[in-house]
Amino acid sequence: MTSSLPVIIGMGGINAAGRTSFHQGFRRIVIDKITAEARQETFVGLASLMKLVTYKNGQLTDQQGDEVLASDIEATFGQQILDGTLIRKIEKNHFDPDATHWYQKMHVIPVDKTICFELRAKELPQPLPNAWQVTDLGEGRVSVEIPEELTISHDAYRDNPIKAAGQMPTGFEPGSLYNSRHQPRGLQATIFAATDAIRSTGIEWDAILDKISPDQVGTYSASIVGQMQAEGLGGLLKSRLAGSRVSTKQLALGLNTMPTDFINAYVIGNVGTTSTSSGACATFLYNLRSAVQDMQAGRVRVAIVGSAEAPITPEVIEGFGNMSALANEQGLKKLDNSDNVDHRRTSRPFGNNCGFTIGESAQCIVLMDDALVVEMGAKVMASVADVFVNADGYKKSITAPGPGNYITMAKSVALVQSILGKETLQQRSFILAHGSSTPQNRVTESFIYDRIATNFGIDNWPVCAPKAFVGHTLGPASGDQMAMALGIFSEKIMPGVTTIDKIADDVHSNRLNIATEHWHCGDMDVAFINSKGFGGNNATAAVFSPEVTLAMITKRYSEQVMTEYRQKLTLVEQAQALYCQRANQGEFDVIYKFGEGLLDEESIEITHDSLSFAEFKNVINLPTENPFSDMV
Repeated sequence: MTSSLPVIIGMGGINAAGRTSFHQGFRRIVIDKITAEARQETFVGLASLMKLVTYKNGQLTDQQGDEVLASDIEATFGQQILDGTLIRKIEKNHFDPDATHWYQKMHVIPVDKTICFELRAKELPQPLPNAWQVTDLGEGRVSVEIPEELTISHDAYRDNPIKAAGQMPTGFEPGSLYNSRHQPRGLQATIFAATDAIRSTGIEWDAILDKISPDQVGTYSASIVGQMQAEGLGGLLKSRLAGSRVSTKQLALGLNTMPTDFINAYVIGNVGTTSTSSGACATFLYNLRSAVQDMQAGRVRVAIVGSAEAPITPEVIEGFGNMSALANEQGLKKLDNSDNVDHRRTSRPFGNNCGFTIGESAQCIVLMDDALVVEMGAKVMASVADVFVNADGYKKSITAPGPGNYITMAKSVALVQSILGKETLQQRSFILAHGSSTPQNRVTESFIYDRIATNFGIDNWPVCAPKAFVGHTLGPASGDQMAMALGIFSEKIMPGVTTIDKIADDVHSNRLNIATEHWHCGDMDVAFINSKGFGGNNATAAVFSPEVTLAMITKRYSEQVMTEYRQKLTLVEQAQALYCQRANQGEFDVIYKFGEGLLDEESIEITHDSLSFAEFKNVINLPTENPFSDMV
């Protein structure tokens, strides 16, 4: 029995390295190893993204309106671009890490006299404390005398021990690209990521819908902590304590389902499958698994898979910081035996480290089954053989790693060997590690890889760690790993962990190749994307290169069909090149259909075997066969 092959035909998003589509973010990470042409294109794209230049009337102009040549971008803005990307000191559009706002409690005790003050009558607490003596001053004001101790909270600021994060490039604000209506930052980034992914395919969304039933689309996405900005759960939790009004939208917009819901409602108008799976830091892979399984089963033919997180808030950072999970200033100074901290090097997977570095990100991929890929001439970026998910069993610590990741990795490696053979597995596979940059992770995760490598006869197994560059972005973290995997397939460059000087002594690396410099790797066939989350959430995906994927597709279809596919592909690649050019110029044409294309429920036609909408070309077939005929 054969199964549909889930093929990645587009990927988009944003993280600390830049835009995901066409490997801009990946190229920024390995900037010193790419060609001169790719380097120029990357600097131009980042300059536009960061609003250092603007494309007007067929030319690039700086913020003063003066023309800038593409060839001069690096010389003019290069250092500013490098400094404003990847992990760096937290910028004040998030909060000031040197003077972080909080509420200082003050216990005020009267000295000789009572505590006296005036205020508006409506500002008096209810019920009024018994000891308070209130005098009406008229015109809505009162005086208050308090003969006892009073506890009050006052605005204050303190130094934050955690000062670095993986932030979107300086100057990039996703909400400025469309009418974001005061939406939380994570949802703004979701809209951008979904748009970038869809545009990157080179195929119009409506053209895809015309080929399939509208219920054969699926959206699979989530965040972990929800939307913690003031517009979401952060504002909901703080508003009452700060004396503000809880808005009508803070609760709804704060839910972890909202990335899925926003894509459905405002980007693709989906009436098919909608799914939100949360697996802590493995959330992107959990959602990918759901999409892959639905596609292999024939329930969906096209899927948007993603995750978004904007966790750079004082509250989230303090929560992780008080768990001793984040790298703080004191720990980093001790590691480096220095009074100064290099905020670019706070995340150190598999090196001597003291905690992870938080980051923000939104990542989306577009999946399509192989038959539809061939029919539409879609560009093949990769394919997903499967995603395995396993728990840890009984645990003492809910946050500590456990044995579940042995299962997910072993299953993934065994599957690849059964499909592609030992040589491919041993010679042309690599790992995108969870690589959180904690002392415990570097030991436990490397031990898993080393044991798996020993069992399957793998030597010098390349291991990459994206969190060294973009931080730990929580829900979309494995989406960041996917973006790096696709970049490696395309650019033939294996990123090293450049934020460390050497591999830590307790890392199990006998059979692993954890480089500290980027290196040219040649053709690679398989990527293992591994993710571990709090609570015992483990996931590993086996991802095939575009070359392997195309070879598999070619074997399944006739020569004539593949000839026709390649003819259609030419037009798709032209459309992709056009979007890439426009995106590098800062022209994203964000899809945000708020209140547009609403379905007319009265026009829905229902029969005993189908459902049809005036807005969709094809009908939705209803289940009419009894799957339990042998039982009833």
